[in-house]
Amino acid sequence: MTIRPTFPLRMIVAAHRLTRTARRRLLGLHGDQRGSISIVSVFALLLLVMLLGMVMNSSRQIDQKVRLQNAADSATWSSGQVMVRSMNSLAFTNHLMADTFALTAYMREARDRNAESYTTRILNNWERIGPFLASSEFTQFAELGRAIEQKVPGERQMVTSFGNWAAAASEMTLPVLEEILATEAIPQYQRVLADMTPVIMQQTAQEVARRHGQAWPRATSLYAVVWRTRVDPVGGMHEDDRRTLPAVDPSPYAKVTGGAPAMQPAYTSSAVAQRRRLAHRYLGDWNNESLVAFDRFGKMSQFAPLWRSFTCGYLEHLLNVEYPDRNLPFQIRSRWESMGSDNDYLEEDFMFVGVVYQRQPRDFVPGVFKNPAAFDRQAFAQVEVFVPRRRLIRVRPGQSNPQGESIGGVPGGFIILPPDPAPPPPPPSDDPPAWIVVRQGGDWHPDQWDLLTQNWAVQLVPSTAVNLRQILSAPPYVNDVGASKLPNWGQLSTSDIGNLTHH
Repeated sequence: MTIRPTFPLRMIVAAHRLTRTARRRLLGLHGDQRGSISIVSVFALLLLVMLLGMVMNSSRQIDQKVRLQNAADSATWSSGQVMVRSMNSLAFTNHLMADTFALTAYMREARDRNAESYTTRILNNWERIGPFLASSEFTQFAELGRAIEQKVPGERQMVTSFGNWAAAASEMTLPVLEEILATEAIPQYQRVLADMTPVIMQQTAQEVARRHGQAWPRATSLYAVVWRTRVDPVGGMHEDDRRTLPAVDPSPYAKVTGGAPAMQPAYTSSAVAQRRRLAHRYLGDWNNESLVAFDRFGKMSQFAPLWRSFTCGYLEHLLNVEYPDRNLPFQIRSRWESMGSDNDYLEEDFMFVGVVYQRQPRDFVPGVFKNPAAFDRQAFAQVEVFVPRRRLIRVRPGQSNPQGESIGGVPGGFIILPPDPAPPPPPPSDDPPAWIVVRQGGDWHPDQWDLLTQNWAVQLVPSTAVNLRQILSAPPYVNDVGASKLPNWGQLSTSDIGNLTHH
């Protein structure tokens, strides 16, 4: 008969077996290598994830820094282009104003035909004396008389045809020219341009920065502000004291925003003299071009000198009587008005700092990698608005390098072509003259520093503004960047900033 163990006994036996099995496995655990690679892989994977996060954050920071600097360069340069175009527009309209005066005087004489009335009497006298000379017993006088009889009808027709053409042109254009001067249309445009240039500069910088941010692989919001070196945003609160555009409205009735009020009479007198010189220059060009036939073939009538005299009289009346202190060309803000040195003058009025702001991006693996910077990201650039100097060129002694008075030129310039037919080349020589280095000549490349030059340009320059650290620390409060977290760089020197940035 088999004796079965009771339930408590079975439990004791099972526990004893389980304990013996567990003890055997624990004693052999140190020799069992199954699964160990999994534990090492977990720690290695965690380390690789940490390294990957650090590399991704570092590369992302560097990549965005480069892209941010490109955005700052583009935004600042583009805003400088706005300034350049405004300066060239002021120069163009200054020329246009003087040309309007000249053409108005020209068309007034065309309307009144004063010169034609005098030439009629002159030609009548020639017509009267012609037959008398033709009947002379001296051959030379007789030939002269017959030539006069043949030439007088032709010159009379020339004067009449020119007068009819000029009167028809005057009927169409003179009312428009008179209206332009009476309403001061050109100065009004110039004033609006001077007021709106700072606004357009800021909008241009902001739009360029925004488009740069949207073109990134991961689109982001960028904000740009253009600063004057006096730590004031372009178009800021000091615009009424000293406008961004370095130009002065010389009208005695205009609000002085270019500098000290005591300098206003100096600007006015300079503008009056400049306008008179340019207007007479343009009137001379109009007369020379239109009267070339009378200068060469119609001298008997004296129409050309009479026309020039009457048009000059009309011009003097316009300049001195009708508009003595209105319709004056804008003047550049001169260094003697404000600054003590050329460098201060250039930095004050012709250099600008553009700053692009970006909110601090969110880090990858924030628990492991933390950006130490507590402020938003910045990148900056500096531009200079300037007139380039004439280039150095090589010529041989005696080679043409035309010089002359420059009245402003146009962007791109014109090259004076050789006359037609071209002069014969110099004879060959065994000992040609040596080359010499001279500056470019001619009117197509003006380099005077004023508002008659239409050759203003812009370039990026090293960021060396004296107030750079104050600019980077100051809240701009324009273009929605007033709430940015800004660094306090007030304790750093310019050289310290140079060590912190590659620009």
